[in-house]
Amino acid sequence: MNLNFSIIIPVYNRPKEIDELLASLTKQDFKDDFEILIIEDGSANKSQHIVNNYQSKLNVKYFFKENSGAGASRNFGMQQAIGNYFIVLDSDVILPEQYLSEVKKELQTNYTDAFGGPDAAHQSFTALQKAMNYAMTSFLTTGGIRGKKNGVGKFQLRSYNLGLSKKAFEITKGFSNMKTGEDIDLTFRLWQKGFTTQLVTTAFVYHKRKSTLKQFFKQTFAFGTARPILNKKYPQSAKITFWFPSIFILGLFISILSLFLGIIFFLQCYIFYTLLLLFDAFLRTHKLNVAFLSIITSFTQFFGYGLGFLKSQFGKK
Repeated sequence: MNLNFSIIIPVYNRPKEIDELLASLTKQDFKDDFEILIIEDGSANKSQHIVNNYQSKLNVKYFFKENSGAGASRNFGMQQAIGNYFIVLDSDVILPEQYLSEVKKELQTNYTDAFGGPDAAHQSFTALQKAMNYAMTSFLTTGGIRGKKNGVGKFQLRSYNLGLSKKAFEITKGFSNMKTGEDIDLTFRLWQKGFTTQLVTTAFVYHKRKSTLKQFFKQTFAFGTARPILNKKYPQSAKITFWFPSIFILGLFISILSLFLGIIFFLQCYIFYTLLLLFDAFLRTHKLNVAFLSIITSFTQFFGYGLGFLKSQFGKK
């Protein structure tokens, strides 16, 4: 199949990130032509001057629209695109030079109308950003669902790094109006329409995520609130594992309260798990400060997702 890529990038008040992402696109070893569409989602701090700097190096187009959220901006970009296969990226990613080549190679070998790729931490990222990446990708925290091909069953797309054929977009109408979880929602609708998805492990991106723990907590809280909504919308997708972060934080409180009864076993289990996180994070990052921060980001993720899940599951509808 002849693949013509259109890269869709929504952005909101992040010109510096767009600069870094476009710079990485100039370094691709990809030989075919491709277009880039920057969709400015009503930003006050616009990126047009950054985009203009790359006009001579890339086939890049800039669009400004009223703020409507990332999902609607991605849909807008795909409506303007001329390619037959869309690659959707978040503005806070950087691409390794082989990214587009790996995507093309995999789709030519094993074509699917949608794919997702994992994320990694770039060496230039801060220690906290590397620790956030560990928390989101480690088997000990998330089961490795964002980057393990043999451990996830059918792969659920993530909006920071995904591909979608023009045909699949036209049939599904793209992203819904959900503010969080819209990528998972799209995955389910693709499956309902008979499309298949796959994880392309070699098509990874360097994903910055957030800059502070507060931002990371808010992000994971939003992820948690989205899951019960998705479970209700797609009951067949509900799994007991979605409860694990909530069970984790409730168990931690119970283990602390158990100390007053002279029971230390439960807290010892949490201490052992914490040491396991520290050891595993150090093996993966080779940085002791990142390993210690990974404990904090992992617990932040559990609390954010778990509390968001409980609020959405049992809060007022």
